[in-house]
Amino acid sequence: MTNPNSKNHDLIAYFSMEIALDPGMPTYSGGLGILAGDMLRAAADLGSPMVGVTLAHRKGYFRQVLDAGGNQTEQPEQWDPAGSMELMEPVGTLEIEGREVRVRAWRYLVRGCNGHTIPVYLLDTNLPENSPWDRTLTDNLYGGDIRYRFCQETVLGIGGVRMLRMLEHATIRGFHMNEGHSALLTLALLEEELAAQGKTEAGAEEIETVRQHCIFTTHTPVPAGHDNYPWEMVKSILGTEQRKLLDATGCCHENTLNMTYLALECSRYINGVAMRHGEVSRDMYPAYPVQSITNGVHAPTWTSKPFQKLFDEYIPDWRADNQYLRYTIGIPLELIRQAHLEAKRELLAEVKKRAGAELKEDVFTVGFARRATAYKRADLLFSNPDRLREIAETAGGMQIVFGGKAHPQDARGKALIHRIFEFKNYLKDAIQVVYVENYDWRWGRMMTAGVDLWLNTPLRPNEASGTSGMKAMLNGVPNLSVLDGWWIEGHVEGKTGWAIGQGGEADEGDEGTETAQSESKDLYEKLEQIILPMYYRKPRAYAAVMRYAVSLNASFFNTQRMVLQYIDHAYFPEPGPRLLP
Repeated sequence: MTNPNSKNHDLIAYFSMEIALDPGMPTYSGGLGILAGDMLRAAADLGSPMVGVTLAHRKGYFRQVLDAGGNQTEQPEQWDPAGSMELMEPVGTLEIEGREVRVRAWRYLVRGCNGHTIPVYLLDTNLPENSPWDRTLTDNLYGGDIRYRFCQETVLGIGGVRMLRMLEHATIRGFHMNEGHSALLTLALLEEELAAQGKTEAGAEEIETVRQHCIFTTHTPVPAGHDNYPWEMVKSILGTEQRKLLDATGCCHENTLNMTYLALECSRYINGVAMRHGEVSRDMYPAYPVQSITNGVHAPTWTSKPFQKLFDEYIPDWRADNQYLRYTIGIPLELIRQAHLEAKRELLAEVKKRAGAELKEDVFTVGFARRATAYKRADLLFSNPDRLREIAETAGGMQIVFGGKAHPQDARGKALIHRIFEFKNYLKDAIQVVYVENYDWRWGRMMTAGVDLWLNTPLRPNEASGTSGMKAMLNGVPNLSVLDGWWIEGHVEGKTGWAIGQGGEADEGDEGTETAQSESKDLYEKLEQIILPMYYRKPRAYAAVMRYAVSLNASFFNTQRMVLQYIDHAYFPEPGPRLLP
């Protein structure tokens, strides 16, 4: 494969508003950024010709602070890119609201298991030549009002393309937009195409040329996940020529710019992030040929040290080729149990240290950690708290570890956290519930490895993919999950975990009231009749499920397989007939 360190070859430029590059760098908010980082880590392992583009986010997303009642407040998570990456020499410019805004870039190198590196450029407007407000444009991830957000996306999309050219990454085969935040890069490409042809206005031919260079991945079927901006504001921020190019794309409807539609219209390859999500996206966007590439996780990053040691002993090549994790089926069950116990002890020690809660290693432990928002239904487990108490007391005990941040402007998400704290107090005599503060990469790695069961309860069909359960699978932790997102593909009842409900469409209404009642009933029955009795009375049978989880699921739901699919289907497709989605 082409050496990714060379500047002059066919690169794929991967644009994402957030990329999780290092546990100490708050350049991500959650699953989208973790996925982006995992993708680049896998690409580096494979020696793939890629380059990443994001923003510096000097104040991060936010640091979550929870009081005794579960009320969330936010603090900036300040960091300095100068401490961990190289400042590049070029300084670019772009027009925002008629002002010239200067942009520079910091370079972080993602290093693969064989020494290959992929550069990631973090754009930064904190230069003394800029106005005080413009200097803050690359500070806050998903912060500020819609004007701030659109200016950020202008820096990411248009500024990102220009920076790549200044850094001599001239031969770029494709521009991959990870969600619609970077869709304005299509305008920068149109500008280049017009300049190359000596034209002043874009037509169908120029748009098609740009389309042939663009790939778009959509990650959410939830309307709030797609950026919409009023046309009058867009016109006031973009330059005159860029407004004309945007007009030419025909992507502004009812005086609104939808960034997802701009990305859809200007991409030759479009995909959802699970098979089911591809179906949902085709229903949402019937005019576009949406494919599916199911997400994965970066195996070396999310495998706990005890399981890494075990895999190294029995499957030495698992890092270089994640498919070898299929051979986990030959590892003795007692060693699976022992590796998990070590990971569990690490989690419980950290819970005691940072949350002050004393959990027991011989008690069945459930983990749930997602963004705190209504449709993820973190409180479904408590729909009948008295029955949950009875199940726990009869079976032999249960303890639950929660984590997750609510967006600062999501009042319902904050209320959800508060409600879990109320259940925590109500059940404290029978079930110990811990809500860890400021859930992040470090907590995610410990929780997905250290709990005994991973719970996921989204309202169908709002789960595009979900990757936390994949991380759990790497560590032999079975899933108990609603049949949505990736779990439809990974679920083998009683082998890799258990399903909540029967799948299909959820009912409408207040977060699917009828669906919630049916699924909570099934959740309790699975815990009471199958999972807890197996855990306490048939530990070898439970360990067999753990082993199958790794062998059947972790060997497929990884970013190594995912990147290879992007290479084959989206980045460097072979000519010839393609299967219909």
